Amino acid sequence: MVTDAVSGVPDGLPGLDLRFSRTRSIPSRGAQGAFEWHYLDTGDELERLGVVPVGTILAVHGNPTWSYLWRELVSTSVQSAEAGAPAWRVVAVDQLDMGFSERTGTARSLARRVADLGDFSDALGLDGPIVTIGHDWGGVISLGWAVDHPDLLAGVIALNTAIHHPAGVPIPAALRLARAPGVLPATTVGTPAFLEATLSLARPALPEDVKQAYRSPYRTAPRRRGIGGFVADIPADASDPSTPDLQRIAAGVAGLEVPALLLWGPEDPIFSDRYLDDLIDRMPHAQVHRFEGAGHLIAEDRPYADAVLTWLDENGARLTGAPGPASRAAEATDVEAASVAEDSTFRPLWAALDARRDDDEVAVLDMASRVTRRVTWKQLDGRVRDIAAGLTRIGVRPGQRVSVLIPPGPTLTAVIYACLRIGAVVVVADAGLGVRGLSHAVRGAYPDVVIGEVRGLAAARVLGWPGTRISTARLPKAARLALGVHHDLLEIADAGGGALPAEPLPDDPAAILFTSGSTGPAKGVAYTHRQLSALRDVLAEHFAVTGETGLVTGFAPFALLGPALGTRSATPDMDVSAPRTLTATAVAAAVRASDAQIVFLSPAAILNVVATADALSHDDRRALATVRTFLSTGAPIGAPLLTAAAELMPNAEPHTPYGMTECLLLTDVTLAGIREATDAADRGVCVGKPIGGNRVLISALDSDGRATGIPNEEPGVLGEVVVSAPHLKSAYDRLWLTDRAAVRETPSAGRWHRTGDIGHLDAEGRLWIEGRLPHVLVTAEGPVAPVGPEQEVEGAAGVRRAAVVGIGPHRLRQAVAVVETLPGVTRPGLAAPELTAEIRRRSALPLAAVLAVPHLPTDIRHNSKIDRTRLSKWAERTLAGGRIDQP
Repeated sequence: MVTDAVSGVPDGLPGLDLRFSRTRSIPSRGAQGAFEWHYLDTGDELERLGVVPVGTILAVHGNPTWSYLWRELVSTSVQSAEAGAPAWRVVAVDQLDMGFSERTGTARSLARRVADLGDFSDALGLDGPIVTIGHDWGGVISLGWAVDHPDLLAGVIALNTAIHHPAGVPIPAALRLARAPGVLPATTVGTPAFLEATLSLARPALPEDVKQAYRSPYRTAPRRRGIGGFVADIPADASDPSTPDLQRIAAGVAGLEVPALLLWGPEDPIFSDRYLDDLIDRMPHAQVHRFEGAGHLIAEDRPYADAVLTWLDENGARLTGAPGPASRAAEATDVEAASVAEDSTFRPLWAALDARRDDDEVAVLDMASRVTRRVTWKQLDGRVRDIAAGLTRIGVRPGQRVSVLIPPGPTLTAVIYACLRIGAVVVVADAGLGVRGLSHAVRGAYPDVVIGEVRGLAAARVLGWPGTRISTARLPKAARLALGVHHDLLEIADAGGGALPAEPLPDDPAAILFTSGSTGPAKGVAYTHRQLSALRDVLAEHFAVTGETGLVTGFAPFALLGPALGTRSATPDMDVSAPRTLTATAVAAAVRASDAQIVFLSPAAILNVVATADALSHDDRRALATVRTFLSTGAPIGAPLLTAAAELMPNAEPHTPYGMTECLLLTDVTLAGIREATDAADRGVCVGKPIGGNRVLISALDSDGRATGIPNEEPGVLGEVVVSAPHLKSAYDRLWLTDRAAVRETPSAGRWHRTGDIGHLDAEGRLWIEGRLPHVLVTAEGPVAPVGPEQEVEGAAGVRRAAVVGIGPHRLRQAVAVVETLPGVTRPGLAAPELTAEIRRRSALPLAAVLAVPHLPTDIRHNSKIDRTRLSKWAERTLAGGRIDQP
């Protein structure tokens, strides 16, 4: 290998441009003489380009990496400057005893390393504005430099690091093992085991040449002494020499008011979400993004450099003082400030509960348990107040997160309203996500408190979920110890009765509701109190809900709105995490018991209600005849299913509203409205017009299937649905990049959200849904939405349900129909020739093949949203001669 004369770094390391490699002798204030530092620096290249930097990024690696970690940021920042974006000089150091910097022969504590970095920045004459970025223990050191240089500091960025470890909690197991007597020198210095273990944490695995690049400064034991020194200096408890310095840095970080960005790999076995949560507590203003599936080496796992440059651009004015794009955080603040004028009309979610606190009428009926439970308004209000006061007494504070693992019913209702009343943030991720999805959701939200039944608490214990654990029931002592339970709701309520804290403000955070995960990993959707109240108000106004209306809620998200609406609600006998378990007789029983006039059902629930209608008795049918409105919520459904349900509730007006977790009610259409639209030439599912103050625009698809058109209301244009509403979510929780990608600028005022759904508006202003953006087939003739072709296929006799997916290369995709048949097939494969011929005759879209399966893959929560991405991969594999299995 050729050696660079400037730095001694081997040539040919993948991704590393040696034009940026430098060495410099820098005096050390902590020792006599000076040490040779190796670093990467883009300053000379920017000067060659004639570009004046707006600031400097000071990048600090951790253990056992080196400045090679930042190669992508180094090269991408220069490319960005060449393209005309504001230029940031990047200076990435090799810490002393690490990388290609000098081996000092002395132990270097945390304090010494922070001072070393100060020596380095002084010697280079780095002037503000400076943004620090650090990973692993480089994060601690860079934040220590930030605390010590407030006059130069403009912002901070951290990737998987920690500045505090709670007392009494062991440090991560991998670090405990590495620090064990006799193990430390052998694994960190004597052998490259610690280095190799770190490199193995990349997701996906690093290419061999990249691994060799990381190994290059650490080929011999003497070259690895810094690795051992770093591990030995980890402040594991109060007795360690560097603990006071870590505490000093942690306290200082809490006082930083500069812009901050936290990028995280949640699968890191060292720096888990515990440490991210601590950083967020200290810097609540930070923008945060968790890269789902990424691990410790996040700079290798994900495109972090693009995220950093995007953040620098959006926060340019705040970082440099120069004009630049307004940050979304600032825009959000402006929106909140403008909404203060509306506070006189704001009614908190519990206002109706307060108003009926002395009412002995039934508020909630729970028929999902063995014995029907009836709770009056007076009892519910008392329970809410007692739990709220009890939670306050045990230390639950406004803004803290409370994860609720409780099935819908009176207990869940009381807990949620109690949390909202004291300003705690409710985290709701239903069991329909499955154990893995639920675990990701809870860990991602990182709650301070978990309240659950035994099954939920057992999962919390086994899966290591964070938070103080509270049981809904009083448990034997042995069970409490086994589950790690600290309190139960009975003792909390008994300890209540005291004064409640001041009510939260309208724009304080109120809840994090998780999406179904049907279109990707479940995302936490953050709502404020104002937004939740706006949802209540649009529902009450549109459906004319009064105190005497009564609700039957066979769809979990709406089971909690009864008290907010001031009307009684009943949960029918069903497994609420599996909507398809709801039967027609259970709906009738709930209507009869609650005298409800409105019924909320999900599409999967309606399917089974219709399928079990033969079991209805005369009394059941008479009860269902009293319903005046029923709603299918969760996913659009067509006229045939809505008609079948209407026959069971002959005096009810059927509705199928359209919305999503991010904005639960957007448009609405009745069965009559769907029938009116039947003769229209439009394709897709008609979901009606926007309700209340909601607005819908369409961003047209280009020839590549991307939604690039300026959002507007032009009829007949296929594109992505973009929405605005008073109850639109405030953000995705700890998913800054996802959130900014979902925000769409439009010519119209207000906050706008990209739904990911595709469709069009017709001349009457009605919205037609035609699928999801990732499911668009980009054929040689252009983009094709799947729902229209699926409707044609479903018109064939013998087809119960269909999905149309694409196979083949982009822009040349071929359509394949995958169907459930009547009667159903027992094994997947090619459809019968007669059925295939009939389907092809009905389909205007040429079909490469027709496949039949016993069941189409659907989401867990709704049991109705078809996973077309999964089906597409399955169909391509199957038609290529692969093993034919169930998709």
